[in-house]
Amino acid sequence: MPRKLLLCLALTAALTACKGEDTAPSATAPAADASAATAPASTHTFSPEINAADFAELVKTLASDEFEGRAPGSKGEELTVNYIRDQMQRIGLQPGNGDSWFQDVAMTETTADETTSLKIDQAGKASELKFGTDMVVGTRTGQTEVKVDGSDIVFVGYGVDAPEQQWNDYAGQDWKGKTVVMFVNDPGFHVDDAKLFDGKRMTYYGRWTYKFEEAARKGAAAALIVHDTAGASYGWDVVKNSWAGPQYDLPAKNDPEARLPVQGWLSADAAKALFAGAGLDLAQAYKDANKRGFKPVPLNAKLSVDLKSTTAEKTSRNVVGVLPGSSRADEAVLYMAHWDHLGKHEGEADDNIYNGAVDNATGVAGILEVADAMMHQDPKPVRSAVFLAVTLEESGLLGSKYYVAHPTFPLDKIAGVINIDAMSVAGRAKDMTVTGFGSSELEDILKPLAVAQGRTLHGESAVQSGFYFRSDHFNFAKAGVPALYADGGEDLLDGGVEAGRKAGEDYGRNRYHGPKDEFDAATWKLDGTIEDLQLLHGVGKELAAGDRWPNWYEGNPFKAARDEMMKGKAAPAGK
Repeated sequence: MPRKLLLCLALTAALTACKGEDTAPSATAPAADASAATAPASTHTFSPEINAADFAELVKTLASDEFEGRAPGSKGEELTVNYIRDQMQRIGLQPGNGDSWFQDVAMTETTADETTSLKIDQAGKASELKFGTDMVVGTRTGQTEVKVDGSDIVFVGYGVDAPEQQWNDYAGQDWKGKTVVMFVNDPGFHVDDAKLFDGKRMTYYGRWTYKFEEAARKGAAAALIVHDTAGASYGWDVVKNSWAGPQYDLPAKNDPEARLPVQGWLSADAAKALFAGAGLDLAQAYKDANKRGFKPVPLNAKLSVDLKSTTAEKTSRNVVGVLPGSSRADEAVLYMAHWDHLGKHEGEADDNIYNGAVDNATGVAGILEVADAMMHQDPKPVRSAVFLAVTLEESGLLGSKYYVAHPTFPLDKIAGVINIDAMSVAGRAKDMTVTGFGSSELEDILKPLAVAQGRTLHGESAVQSGFYFRSDHFNFAKAGVPALYADGGEDLLDGGVEAGRKAGEDYGRNRYHGPKDEFDAATWKLDGTIEDLQLLHGVGKELAAGDRWPNWYEGNPFKAARDEMMKGKAAPAGK
């Protein structure tokens, strides 16, 4: 969620924002006691410039087995946030949240009982869907038991209500207490209709997060998304791994949005059987759902479930360091990476630590390397530089969501955000991928820097995967703050596009959100990673050196929010 490695995930994507968690971690200590756990001692000597040796040392430590996959609320969190704090102190940053390095993020941990089954009564025939095989479900209510009894199951196409698209899959019905079944991605995707929505490029309406949010707003009792690998851009194993074990959320009392009692996914086979039981063909349903004027279709079935969960109220932490600006210290450029990953999966045979080396020890190492370079540059940055390592990205971008609601710098004082999430380790490239290419004037700063490296900029190739909505910059974007999410490339100097795509397929199939996402000195090619970091450092360096206020490009949906917050508060965009 959560979401990733634009080179490697052009063909397979993060579930959530790269959504997913591990089995139950131990309770986190209060933030005041955060100094209790420390990382193993290291003899490495860091240098101020961005280089492969320093980057590798940071990644190796963060992705080590000792850090246990960096699950929020676990021993791994303690080690992680303290290590990041210690590195920020080494670099010479100052605490970024008043006099504290930490920003507490309250969270509710919910672990569904995996013996749960969904009971289906269809035309007098009873059946059960098994957790992990046929479906995965959970609850965001924070309740230890949620029951749904005899809820009518209705197919709602793509589960979209988009007035500006003149599309409403929910039109004309009262949805209170019903179970809605829907497809992932946007209308138009599965029939390759470029005239619907944004063509192949996924909009937010295509994201599973939106679909659950909308079903909750409509008053549904449960919502189930039909999985297909092309539409989701990841396989069923990613869904199963990501929804098993503890799931995290902001406490309901701190978050006023509507929440579903039960939400989850159906496997393609389970959905096919459900549709067949109603006399419908799933393949034809995909075609029907892509026609304007689609009407919800009852599946002549009722759903019942007794979902038991264990819950705990816990606290996780964002880590914030700041390099104060020399003369415009009240303004800032913000670098961000999420530190959390999927922890340990107790009970799994063999290696059960999901180390998250690429996703996202690379990003945390990246912002620390940039911080070191900016600390030692001459002249010093005019604006402040904030370095933010956020928690709970894998749970739906929650740490960054909390920061945006409780920023350490007012959002109208943040000139731009640079997000680093899952860096490419496939080697030098002739290009650089900008997720959501054509979004903001931050690209105008990046482009000449890339040209100086002999590289071109382009958007993500798998635009149908909705990468833009899968990482923490999205929360800043929704609030109006220009945000850049770029790294890697597809056209490698060694092997070209074919090699780049092969690397992507290999990572997605064998390591992404699994225990094999580990640091590997033998295969990682960090020369390209360092070039990417140098470019991202260059963007922040230029932005922190002057008084430019980049905005979103005309026509971007986030521009109105930025224009409103900046009225009379900044120089014209690009000046």
